Amino acid sequence: MKTYRECILDAEARGVAIGHFNISNIEALWGVFNAAKKLNLPIIIGVSEGERDFIGVKAARALITSIKGEFNYPIFLNADHTYSFERVKEVIDAGYDSVIFDGAKLPFEENVKIAKQCVDYARSVNPEILVEAELGYIGQSSKVLDEIPEGVSLENLTTAEDAKRFVDESGVDLFAPSVGNIHGMLRNVKDPRLNIDRVKEISQATGRPLVLHGGSGTVDEDFVSAIKAGVAIVHISTEIRVAYRDATKKFLDEHTDEVAPYKIMKGTVEAISEVVEKRLRLFNGL
Repeated sequence: MKTYRECILDAEARGVAIGHFNISNIEALWGVFNAAKKLNLPIIIGVSEGERDFIGVKAARALITSIKGEFNYPIFLNADHTYSFERVKEVIDAGYDSVIFDGAKLPFEENVKIAKQCVDYARSVNPEILVEAELGYIGQSSKVLDEIPEGVSLENLTTAEDAKRFVDESGVDLFAPSVGNIHGMLRNVKDPRLNIDRVKEISQATGRPLVLHGGSGTVDEDFVSAIKAGVAIVHISTEIRVAYRDATKKFLDEHTDEVAPYKIMKGTVEAISEVVEKRLRLFNGL
């Protein structure tokens, strides 16, 4: 079985991307895993600070370790959007496969300083733990929005020059730029288009695998172009949450007397799998 790093490098070499899907509970986990296993593709499970607090930092790790061991499958756990060194240290100590320090709202110098601190600590514990950082604010909430998140500028994207400087000074393994992407998805309309030329410029300047955050709501054409330009990992969260909500509500509306969670959630797991399978097929040209 390939390591996490090997899976990312393989995706880069083949011009495809690994899907990263956030979960909040075991139903979402099985929904994501079932789709990946059906297609025999590596998968990244993401848990943000809020999701980790709900599931449990060590419990999330135990779930992924259990599935990896039972199925001998390349499933990896990423501590998504982590806002302090202390919380980065927490997941490194817990044995996560990767972590993103999100200092996108911080001044450049402070962002790169903490990112380097995270890299240095990860290297001292386990060099195989990958550290990602983000430059360029794209919002924070994975939800359905009525407008572009406050504070997000689609005119002030990450530049190749700043990206190279950030990567060189911090030593991060993975880099997440602002290239027209936003967190969450706009209600009833597609998200803004991605700047594919900027993706390519940043990829060439940094020499690092790029991570596209805020994938929910992005048009298919932009996903394909961004992957060809250097994106190796694509994050999807809001689409999963919407599928979870809609499927659960539909079942409860139609079966008002049902109280068994495993019966209520069966359709929810299947709905999440449908979303994930569609995205994985697109990211891998299937």
